[in-house]
Amino acid sequence: QVQLVESGGGLVQVGGSLRLSCVASGPTFSPYAVAWFRQASGREREFVAGSKRSGTYTYYTDSVKGRFTFSRDNAKNAVYLQMNDLRLEDTAVYYCAADRNIITSTIRSPQAYDYWGQGTQVTVSS
Repeated sequence: QVQLVESGGGLVQVGGSLRLSCVASGPTFSPYAVAWFRQASGREREFVAGSKRSGTYTYYTDSVKGRFTFSRDNAKNAVYLQMNDLRLEDTAVYYCAADRNIITSTIRSPQAYDYWGQGTQVTVSS
């Protein structure tokens, strides 16, 4: 059983930066696919960034490429999302998700993940 706890959200102005953290308790994180999703008010949950296993290719949604960086720290059983040049449309609740059975065709699908954190609010203001 994997338990995920996110932190690092907050209120930031347009163009600012935040770093989200997701720490896992339970088994080691490295064989798990881990991803960040976000859900804005009234919208569906969407994939932001993630990787299938530690050390493999990182996927990003197009709207965050060049601004967000996904990283993993196996020693700390943690993943991070460095978010730079934040925009109003980045405002959402951000969730960390994990699963051992993710393949390339499912990495962007929230339904494919069994384990979720509680979410952390990111609000970008003008």
